[in-house]
Amino acid sequence: MRVLIMGGDGYLGWPTAMALAAKGHDVHVVDNYLRRTLAQQTQSEALMPNPNLHDRAALFRSASDAEIGVHIGDVANYRTLEHIFQEFQPEAVVHYAEQPAAPYSMIGFEQASLTLNNNLNATLNLIWAVLEHAPDCHIVKLGTMGEYGTPNIDIEEGWIEVEHKGRKETFLYPRAAGSLYHTTKVLDTDLLWFYVRTYGLRVTDLMQGPVYGLSTDESDLDGRLLPNFHYDDIFGTVVNRFLVQAVAGVPLTVYGKGGQVRGYLNLRDTLQCVELAMTHPAEKGQLRILNQFTETFSVNELAERVQRVGNEMGLDVQVQSIDNPRKEKEEHYYNPVHSGLLDLGLQPTYMTDAIVAGMLEQILPYKERIDTKKILPRVRWK
Repeated sequence: MRVLIMGGDGYLGWPTAMALAAKGHDVHVVDNYLRRTLAQQTQSEALMPNPNLHDRAALFRSASDAEIGVHIGDVANYRTLEHIFQEFQPEAVVHYAEQPAAPYSMIGFEQASLTLNNNLNATLNLIWAVLEHAPDCHIVKLGTMGEYGTPNIDIEEGWIEVEHKGRKETFLYPRAAGSLYHTTKVLDTDLLWFYVRTYGLRVTDLMQGPVYGLSTDESDLDGRLLPNFHYDDIFGTVVNRFLVQAVAGVPLTVYGKGGQVRGYLNLRDTLQCVELAMTHPAEKGQLRILNQFTETFSVNELAERVQRVGNEMGLDVQVQSIDNPRKEKEEHYYNPVHSGLLDLGLQPTYMTDAIVAGMLEQILPYKERIDTKKILPRVRWK
C-alpha cells in the first residue's frame, strides 16, 4: 500500500514508518520537527541522540534496503499537505501529526493555542486533502484513551447505546478529557465523525493508552534508528520516566495517591495495531473506534514493578509520592473494553519482569546523558 505517515519523526511515527517499509509498503513521511523544537524550547530533549529524518531514512536504507520517502513540511498548512497528496496519492494515512503532550498544553495561553490550532488544523487539512484528492483513502488517526476520562461505568469501544424514555440510539461514548491536549483529541473525533457521516469517509480512530519501550525490530538494526525517547515531565510517558529514574538513582515520582489506572501497551504493539487497522480498513462511511492497549495498571503498580526489577538488577530503586501537579482522580473505577484489535489479530506483548529488565538494560548505556533537572514536575494544572 502507499502509506503517508503524518508526524513521521515522532516517538511513534518513525518506528511505524520503518515497520511498514520493512513489510514492503510504499511509505512516505512528513514532519516539520515541531516536537523536537518544543522539546528544545522546554529543555526536554530526548535521552538518545536522533538524526534528522533524511539521515534516518538513509541509515535505514543502508541497514534494510527498504526506502522511506521524506518530506519536511507543516501539515497544518493545507497547501503543503495538498501537494503531497497530489504527488503521492496515498491509499492510507496514519495521522500522528499533533502536539502530543498534555503537560505542554497546560503551561499557558501560547502553548494551549499552539496545541489547539496545530492539532485541529492538521486533522481538518487531512480530511479535506482526502476529500479533494484521494476520496477512497483510509484515515488511521491516533486518538487517546484519555478522551474518555475516568467515568464510573465501563468504557465501551467508542460507542454506547442509550435508552431514554423508551427509545434507543447509539452515540459516541461521552468523553471528559483531563487536559487541553486530550480535549483536542476529543474535537478530532467529533470532526472526523461529522465528515464521515456527511461525505462517507473511511476512518479508524485508535484510542491509545500510554506507550512504553524504546526499541523495535527495525531500530535493533542500528542504534541510531532508535525513536525519540523522552523521560522528562512534559513529553515522557510514566513508564519511560520511571525506567530512566531507576537508572539515574532518582526516586520514582508517584503523583498523589498513585491509584490512577490507565491502559498501557508496548511500542512494538503500537506498530502491530496500526498495521492491523491499516490492512483491515474501515468501511466507507464508517468511523471505527478501537481502544488500543493491552493491560491496565495503576501508577503504584507500575512503580512497584520497576522498583522490584531494578532492585534485582542492583539499582537500589526508591519510590516517592509527591504532590500531584495534575487535576485528576487519584482513586477511581476503570474498566475499558478493548476487544477490537484482538479480534483483528493483535498478539500482545505483556509487561513481564523480563521486558522491564530489558528496557532498563537498554537505558543503562545512556546513564551519563540523563539530566535529572527534567524529571520533577515543572507544569501544574492548578
